[in-house]
Amino acid sequence: MTLIKSISGIRGTIGGPTGDTLNPLDIVKFTTAYATLMKRRATGEGRKKIVVGRDARISGDMVRNVVCGTLMGMGLDVVDIDLATTPTTELAVRWTGALGGIIITASHNPRQWNALKLLNSEGEFLTKDDGNKVLSIAEKEDFDYADVDSLGSYTRDDSFNQRHIESVLDLKLADVDAIRNAKFKVCVDAINSVGGIILPDLLKALGVEYTILNSTANGDFAHNPEPLEKNLQGIMDEMRSGKYDLGIVVDPDVDRLAFICENGEMFGEEYTLVSVADYVLQHTSDNTVSNLSSTRALRDVTERHGGTYTAAAVGEVNVTTKMKEVGAVIGGEGNGGVIYPESHYGRDALVGIALFLSSLAHKKCTASELRATFPNYFIAKNRIDLTPSTDIDAILEKVKEMYASEKITDIDGVKIDFPDKWVHLRKSNTEPIIRVYSEAATMEEADALGKKLMQVVYDMQ
Repeated sequence: MTLIKSISGIRGTIGGPTGDTLNPLDIVKFTTAYATLMKRRATGEGRKKIVVGRDARISGDMVRNVVCGTLMGMGLDVVDIDLATTPTTELAVRWTGALGGIIITASHNPRQWNALKLLNSEGEFLTKDDGNKVLSIAEKEDFDYADVDSLGSYTRDDSFNQRHIESVLDLKLADVDAIRNAKFKVCVDAINSVGGIILPDLLKALGVEYTILNSTANGDFAHNPEPLEKNLQGIMDEMRSGKYDLGIVVDPDVDRLAFICENGEMFGEEYTLVSVADYVLQHTSDNTVSNLSSTRALRDVTERHGGTYTAAAVGEVNVTTKMKEVGAVIGGEGNGGVIYPESHYGRDALVGIALFLSSLAHKKCTASELRATFPNYFIAKNRIDLTPSTDIDAILEKVKEMYASEKITDIDGVKIDFPDKWVHLRKSNTEPIIRVYSEAATMEEADALGKKLMQVVYDMQ
């Protein structure tokens, strides 16, 4: 039983005692707090709208009903786009001129989890400052519901999936003709969520022949939904049949994207962004951004094209903020999240698929041949469990002192950049742990580096 409240939203497991889980009482309270902030931000006359979308997890219908009813009780008009990807909902906020949006999804978390992700009027995640304001309003229960003559309305609108697809096809670097001429055959794992609804229509529009695994959007996830190699043996085995050019894997809300090569081997989740950025930079050499825990390969590829790479703190809103600051043409996160500003400032697997297929079509190579053109790095992911008395900030400060002769970045924990490898230590916002990510030329070397820094921390406790 878990309930986590943070600046990015509220998430937790469904069912159990109040206060310990994501239950209707907390959903009402948090939705009301968000609606209160949005109404305070509203300008002009007339009715104000909030877009609501959800992935296909089993609890989604229950949570959606509570969210929509609460928004109506706050005097806000609800545009319910129902089963839709996270990027579709983000775009729908802009297209409808809404005050904001609520995405009901726990992303890659298992089936018993759900969450509310909160958007501003640009269809982007709330800033840290706005997230803290929502938490404060919820804590104080500083609410004011609408009277009976001012209740909000409810509208169901299923048109946005098609609009999203059309917007992807309209991207200048999405070469639809080249993709159609390549006559690709792909296999998709849609995890029994909303990818099974929208990806067939996208692939049809691109002229791609496809097979969909786990295509029923019923929330009964066929395996752990995080798109990591250990969870993807089904599609990897299918790819080894030799019938396909590419395997495509998405998470339940379709903002993360992973590829599998024609030989059944993982392309590498970290290399989704690297490969798409390489294609974009061939046409528009410029700046890129990813978070501190993402592969160095993006920096290498960016500099190879004459651009400048910048690292951001972990978290999508931090990445998009930095992208705007430096004018990046593409950015994202190493978890398979591609952010392409020409479309919108949000991770979008549909955009990633279209640009990746365009790259393959232009280069006339296999996925494994494309992967071989990029620098080869391996990332090890470890964690240090802490006691309640551990002074995390003091530990990170001591690590900085010990490695002062190396390049240090401290905008989010401590990252130490060595000439041929790096290690990043950052405290979790939701758990009493320090995450330790390290990258090197081999997995053994990366893991050894991470373990070395972990021992440094253990010796300080």
